[in-house]
Amino acid sequence: MDRRNILKVIHFAGTVWFMLCTGFVFIMAMWEAGFNWLVIFSLSGYLAFLITLLVSIYLFALFRSAGKGPNMEKEHPFTSTSYYLSFYVSAPLLGILAGVAAVIGEVKIIPFFTSVALGTQVVTFLTWVIVDPVVSMLETLAPASREHRLYRLAAEKQRREEQHLEQEALLGRIFAQQEHDRRRWVETLVADAAKLAELLKVRTANFERAEHEAIGIGVRAWQTGGIDCMRQLRDTAIRMHKENYRDFVFTDYISAWWDGIGSWRTAATG
Repeated sequence: MDRRNILKVIHFAGTVWFMLCTGFVFIMAMWEAGFNWLVIFSLSGYLAFLITLLVSIYLFALFRSAGKGPNMEKEHPFTSTSYYLSFYVSAPLLGILAGVAAVIGEVKIIPFFTSVALGTQVVTFLTWVIVDPVVSMLETLAPASREHRLYRLAAEKQRREEQHLEQEALLGRIFAQQEHDRRRWVETLVADAAKLAELLKVRTANFERAEHEAIGIGVRAWQTGGIDCMRQLRDTAIRMHKENYRDFVFTDYISAWWDGIGSWRTAATG
């Protein structure tokens, strides 16, 4: 087991111990306040769930950030050392020593464990909430740390800008390809569009034949360019019909004729 994994195990053990001490202090405080054990155990369940949830989120964030070693060592040369990390993760366990030192000579069990639990909480709070943030802030003021941080932020900004340019270039290629496809479809299917425009003036007697021809045109359009090609062909045919056959009442038979071809659905395209 390497050093980082050992520190994770110690930190996990210390965090679990801190949770147990917090629960113990909570229970003793309620007991001394005169609550009965039924109420104490009921509230302790909610407290245990809350503490477990918060600590789980904290440990998840801690373990996910464990891979940021190189940058952290350059920007935080002191707090990333093995000695400091060992002190940091061992804070709850060091609190045991503080609690024991405060009650040397005490023979009663409850005061002894209460002192140990309070010692764990005090040392952990001082280390994780006060000492660590202050030390981390102070070491970032060092010239080397500031220089590396500025360099890292500049590199990240440049990387984001490059990714943005790549995305814009990709979108540009996609739009250009789509426009090229539309022009190709217009050139290829212009005869089909004219035929569809003519079929839209179908009479009742020839409706079945017109539907059969329209389905064949729709299948070719689907095979040529999918649903987008079908939409463009339909719109072109409708426009040509309205321009060339103004004396006929327009009815959009195409949407119904093509229902079920590929992904064409009448309700979604009408």
